[in-house]
Amino acid sequence: MEQCKRLLLANRAWATERLKIDPEYFAKRVKTQAPEFLWIGCSDSRVPSEEITGAEPGELFVHRNVANIVVPTDIDMLSVVQYAVEALNIQHIIVCGHYNCGGVKSAMTTRSVGPINLWLQPLRDLYGINRKEIDSVADEQGRWDRLVEINVRAQVCTLAKTAIIRRAWQRQPGPEIHGWVYNLRTGFLNELVSMHAEAKADNVYPFEEQRDVGA
Repeated sequence: MEQCKRLLLANRAWATERLKIDPEYFAKRVKTQAPEFLWIGCSDSRVPSEEITGAEPGELFVHRNVANIVVPTDIDMLSVVQYAVEALNIQHIIVCGHYNCGGVKSAMTTRSVGPINLWLQPLRDLYGINRKEIDSVADEQGRWDRLVEINVRAQVCTLAKTAIIRRAWQRQPGPEIHGWVYNLRTGFLNELVSMHAEAKADNVYPFEEQRDVGA
């Protein structure tokens, strides 16, 4: 069987099952959407946002890219954030990284990986800034994991400095920004940091640190 046909058949089975449970399942979602969360995550196929959070269609507004990087000049990402905050009135933004991220691993090497080098440059810079701390970790996996965590914190800070978020924080309490990490080895999500309207984004890491549980 062709792989694409397998996906189409699986889709029909999924849709049929949803209608058995609730005949109005799709009709309820046709006219509008009202997601509670904006998810900015990695494109990695092992980290499906709805699957790992148990979310239903319509609960997450999603943007994904390699290594979950927030680039202030990325019109695609900024458009998603603006629509989520100003049109959908989303009150929680989740920046989610994951351990064993290939993009993070590439940023820790000096070898050329083609055009993606340009995209990963902010992450390479982040590695350089924090290299002393990262290199103090004894094992390679631990160093890799540490840069994943540093990257999540940095992207939360970058997002908080965007004009879209600063305007939103001037008008209302939300949205709150959360930095999460997904552990491929356990299946658990953990919150590393959170940031809200009262935070001072001019500081490097103006976060409420969260205890890492179950990683």
